[in-house]
Amino acid sequence: MKIIDTNEKSRVLIVCLITIENKINDTNSYFEEFKSLVKSNNIKPVFEYFSKLRSIDSALFLTKGKFEEIREICMKNDIEEVIISEILSPNQESNLEKELGVKIYDRTHLILEIFEKNAQSAEAKLQTEIAFLEHKKTRVSGRGKTYMQQSGFVGGKGPGETQKEIDLQHIDHLLLKLRRDLQRLKNIKNTQIKQRLKNNLFKISLVGYTNAGKSTLFNNLTKSNVLVEDKLFATLDTTTRELFIDKKKAGLISDTVGFVQNLPHQLIEAFNATLQELKYADLLIQVVDISNKDWLYQIETVNNVLNEINVKDKKMIYVINKIDKVTPEHLEEQKKYLPENSCFIEADKKNTITELIDLLRKEIPILNKKEEFFEYE
Repeated sequence: MKIIDTNEKSRVLIVCLITIENKINDTNSYFEEFKSLVKSNNIKPVFEYFSKLRSIDSALFLTKGKFEEIREICMKNDIEEVIISEILSPNQESNLEKELGVKIYDRTHLILEIFEKNAQSAEAKLQTEIAFLEHKKTRVSGRGKTYMQQSGFVGGKGPGETQKEIDLQHIDHLLLKLRRDLQRLKNIKNTQIKQRLKNNLFKISLVGYTNAGKSTLFNNLTKSNVLVEDKLFATLDTTTRELFIDKKKAGLISDTVGFVQNLPHQLIEAFNATLQELKYADLLIQVVDISNKDWLYQIETVNNVLNEINVKDKKMIYVINKIDKVTPEHLEEQKKYLPENSCFIEADKKNTITELIDLLRKEIPILNKKEEFFEYE
């Protein structure tokens, strides 16, 4: 289902747009995140365009002036593909392709391709394929010519059944099969979760913005080797391990997929099954990259997604990571904005997570349970 050509010979223009709907404090940070998404998909653009939009055009998304600027860039640089940082409607994408004469890809398609590359488990692969087909379904186009006209003989498909309708039927059949397969996997997973609940083990889930350091912290806490890479969405599959503190089995801890700003809605739906495990957590640990200028907005992004999947009112510890990347003065200044129940760490250094361990001792019942002594007569 590969569409974006990642061949270095392909001439790609990336267009990062800040719209009035974006609640962005640091526009440079948003641009760098978009470039990281592009890099995570192994795409090397030949030209970058960054701008703010005062309004959104219903037909082209771009205002007339911005559209003319981009068309000129495409012509002068022999651009073949344009990747836009925002979510486009099918009509906007189609209209831009016609007017610019190049392939257009939006934020949803870009993230879907990254998900497709990084999905490892059967569940993640199915979820990604379903999301990709849902996205493709909105963009199916046909010439409107009936199969009867195409075949030229009696007995072909009925009048009025266009190529578009046939393509949509094919996608619907595929989606039906994939959803059945996914439901089977979900049933197996639900059985596993119920078994954990029977064992009455304390359950912790790591959440946070992608690339905030969740997997690094997970490896540090559990002595595991989950993939840690300087790429967005390097980890898609939920990984669960036993957590030991003070040589006691404290419970289970899970590492989940990270989030980004403006995560396309169908991706939240597609990974709903993966994120459902958060509902069973007794405690959430949200990892925050304090070195990012938009860290407060990133917390808001994560919390909004949690609300969207109905994970509410969970006890949460905020782990402020990458404190070595900022000055002590900056860190002190940011403390007044921090949520309650926060602690400071460098996720890759064992000796800096003692404050987090102290908080966990207070939250996990088995670690603060007093030993019971009985007297025998």
